Amino acid sequence: MTHDAPSPSVIASGGKAVYGAPLGILMLEARFARIPGDMGHAETWPFPVLYRVIRGADPGTVVLNKAAGLREAFLEGARELVELGAEAITTNCGFLSILQPDLAEALGVPVATSSLMQVPWVQAMLPPGKRPGVVTISSGSLTPAHLEGVGVPQDTPVEGTDTDGEFFRVIIGAEKDDLDVIRARDDVISAAQRLVRRHPEVGALVLECTNMAPYAADVSAATGLPVFDIHSLVRWLQLGVRPQHFPMPRGGRL
Repeated sequence: MTHDAPSPSVIASGGKAVYGAPLGILMLEARFARIPGDMGHAETWPFPVLYRVIRGADPGTVVLNKAAGLREAFLEGARELVELGAEAITTNCGFLSILQPDLAEALGVPVATSSLMQVPWVQAMLPPGKRPGVVTISSGSLTPAHLEGVGVPQDTPVEGTDTDGEFFRVIIGAEKDDLDVIRARDDVISAAQRLVRRHPEVGALVLECTNMAPYAADVSAATGLPVFDIHSLVRWLQLGVRPQHFPMPRGGRL
């Protein structure tokens, strides 16, 4: 009489509410159109994400008023995402760089609040005499505290979009829900071109605003420069918490 060998045990680890979505995104409370490429358009990402809208965190308050009174709300929202199963946290507004130290200290997981975090990395990649420049939705609102929060040099060249333009009026002014995509794209391109004209030493661009990401390729084509945005930051972050698996060569040979 023979007995089949027992099958090895396979144990699935528990402790989370949601699985398979390691990235959590803290969202501002807004109603404007979000097109593919925008962080708030779920089809932008080739991997699952968890969203948490922070009530009361409208773009005007966060951008123009340093997220005044919203610190605890963002901390609470981030903690909820971590409890759900997020292994890393990001946000959909570059101006939340001002909360980077607070979130990183409180959460116990990697935190990347702003695409501005890439400015020092880009500087390290550029040849002597070149430096990165920042295109933002509001240059007058990007304070030393925002830059300091993510280690950006205070003398970094910065250019904002036109406050009378479509991009600013829809995103910050909340004058309407609909977005003229072509006019918004042209606003972002114009800001980038002004920056490059004012600062010919700029050798690469970092787009502060996450809503600019859909236009990154057009900005690069118009300026001839590399462009880094929230996508490049989040993809880097995702690969850190979930490294790509490569199959081992068979037979011990490549």
